Amino acid sequence: MIIPNKNYGIYEQTQIKSEIDKKIEDISINGFTVLKDCFNKTEILKISKCFNDTKEQFHKMYSYSYLQSIDEHNGIRAPFLIDKTETFIKLATNKKLLQLVSGLIKGLFYLNQQNGIINPAGNTYNQGMWHRDLPYQHFTSSSPLGINALYCVDDFTVENGSTFVLPGTHKVTKFPSNMFVKENAKQITAKAGSYIVLDCMIFHSGGTNKSLNDRRAVNHVFTMPHIKKQIDYYFHEIPSTVPEKVKGIFDSNDNVSHNISEYLKIRHKKKNS
Repeated sequence: MIIPNKNYGIYEQTQIKSEIDKKIEDISINGFTVLKDCFNKTEILKISKCFNDTKEQFHKMYSYSYLQSIDEHNGIRAPFLIDKTETFIKLATNKKLLQLVSGLIKGLFYLNQQNGIINPAGNTYNQGMWHRDLPYQHFTSSSPLGINALYCVDDFTVENGSTFVLPGTHKVTKFPSNMFVKENAKQITAKAGSYIVLDCMIFHSGGTNKSLNDRRAVNHVFTMPHIKKQIDYYFHEIPSTVPEKVKGIFDSNDNVSHNISEYLKIRHKKKNS
């Protein structure tokens, strides 16, 4: 295949000056990309161990049988609030990742949710269906409302059910036809230590894990501040060691007014800051 390298009648073209620029273009047009080499081998192993430790703690805190009864046993809700090693905080505040997110969501953005996800070996799980990470919504926007960053704790392979996407569907309102899905579904493979990054409105699904081991990941959803967080954690729950320049992604809720007096105080604070 010979790809044409000349054009005419074109006055504007995207300019790529860095790896992040290329990833921004990938997501803007196709709806997905893979952000590689975000952690070294030692860090990847530490994250893997921390995932297992936090999963065990989560199951003890809320009872595995109870979690199983409500189909929550293949995940860890808000692991950064459970883990005391700050490993999950580091996953959410990775410099390379935040550079990419800030290039896609203009202005303020927040960590709407962080969830550990387990695709069980030889079994079904609740993420193995087509969905958006802002589910039940049938509209599009000219720029992303949110970005989904799926950290790969393990290698994502075809055998262990790596993520499927429907390229370009972040730009359409309806879920496409079965024929389109069959002809256009793309399975993304990635190495442990990478992030699979999606526009939140692209339709995607976990695959069937045919391997002998569970496939683990940590999903992050960064959104514009207008979108309510999945769990309304308090700012003081974030460790003081988190660098000031990235604390904003955790949202202190300072801009939420519960009554008129609070609203006026916020206005006063903004005007005099």
